[in-house]
Amino acid sequence: MTTAWVRARPYVARGRAQEQLARMKRDIDAVLERDPAARSSLEVALLYPGVHAVWAHRVSHWLWRRGAKLPARAVSQAARKATGIEIHPAARIGEGLFIDHGMGVVIGETAKVGQGVTIYHGVTLGGTSLEAGDRHPSIGDRVTIGAGAKVLGNLEVGHDSRIGANAVLVRTVPDNSVVVGVPGQVIARTVKHTAVDLPDLANADVPDPVGATVRNLVTRMDRLETTVTGHVERSLYVEAQGVWQEAPDFSI
Repeated sequence: MTTAWVRARPYVARGRAQEQLARMKRDIDAVLERDPAARSSLEVALLYPGVHAVWAHRVSHWLWRRGAKLPARAVSQAARKATGIEIHPAARIGEGLFIDHGMGVVIGETAKVGQGVTIYHGVTLGGTSLEAGDRHPSIGDRVTIGAGAKVLGNLEVGHDSRIGANAVLVRTVPDNSVVVGVPGQVIARTVKHTAVDLPDLANADVPDPVGATVRNLVTRMDRLETTVTGHVERSLYVEAQGVWQEAPDFSI
């Protein structure tokens, strides 16, 4: 048995090497699919820090799972210094993660990231507890997290969701959620995103629930003024232009 295993080892090692090369190719393909600025596989492999951070995490995660925790942290910290992206070696990362630009991204120890996720710069998947155990988010498949967003605590983000730029999410949200604001508010999609759709990167297409509420209040006040006084003062919001007008008593 020992002799047979020794003879088989080169084939096993070759198979593992081919598997890792295939994973690296899938990482590059994910970037080419989601970043119009990417011009070639060579450019992505050599110059994209998000890809380098994912590759370094695979090494550090492998070391971490085998008990080599100090070397694992050393690899993750070296990758942080080189890329500006900090991924704890214990975090579990799915296939096809694309970290665009990447500077300032932090993924905590017990975070879980699903398949085909897109993360922009300045994103934090952080914890809110000092207790040991799961204290970081679990991100579903095909989720997009906009620049500067913070997802905090032991919560779940459902599949095919989109977290708007600078949103702060502190509670679990279901599949196909669109989250905006501080704290994050869930907006229902009019058209559901599915696994066969292109990645949901429409970060500019996010609703404004606070603005919509204020517009509704302004409209109701206009109607009330018309009923009481017979005329309406100049509204602070011009619906046709989509802009707020200056007024002496209007400040935020």
